[in-house]
Amino acid sequence: MVPLSFDGRQWMATREGALFDPVSRTLVVADLHLEKASWYAALGQMLPPYDSFATLSALTYLVDRLDPRALWCLGDNFHDGGGPARLPRHARDLIETLAARLTFNWIVGNHDPALSDAFGGTVHAEGRLEGAALRHIARRDVAGPELSGHFHPKLRLTLRGRRVSRPCFVRAGEKLILPAFGSLTGGMDAFDPAIAVAAGRVSEALIVTDRRLVCFPNAVTEMI
Repeated sequence: MVPLSFDGRQWMATREGALFDPVSRTLVVADLHLEKASWYAALGQMLPPYDSFATLSALTYLVDRLDPRALWCLGDNFHDGGGPARLPRHARDLIETLAARLTFNWIVGNHDPALSDAFGGTVHAEGRLEGAALRHIARRDVAGPELSGHFHPKLRLTLRGRRVSRPCFVRAGEKLILPAFGSLTGGMDAFDPAIAVAAGRVSEALIVTDRRLVCFPNAVTEMI
């Protein structure tokens, strides 16, 4: 876990792609995409049905380590509207245990806009944390600090002749986009124009290592 400056304060970013506010002791994650494998299975593409349990186990590990008072999940919590009903009992137990330990907040996303089953938590359209807006998709037309998800940003590089891709945070002015926390998620290039359209000027991609935050500036700092 390493310091990450945003909104005039020091947050802590984890290698798993979570953001922790040590002042309010709040943990923020994005894009769990629970039950994505079962959604694909219904279409005939068989994937190992363990993605939800793996994602929630990783989230439980972070909660055990950081002991937050509150948790915000920034949308696309489930991969589709039927995901909550398909969630296996052992995965459901993990959510309900977390909800009994802390204030569990779900923000709806484009994949789960009608989410109503909170499993002990509370469902919101948007939220607010220490002055920063919390929403699923960045809004370029709304001023002020903002945390969001949706794009699953990844930094793609060529190192020693090999193409590598790593989940990353994206900082765009007053906006910070979190990487996907889910165990079965793809990703969009951190400097893709679609992110700039939603968030405005993308200044840098941020990779969390064991010891520090590595910043990669955008070669094109102004995108339309």
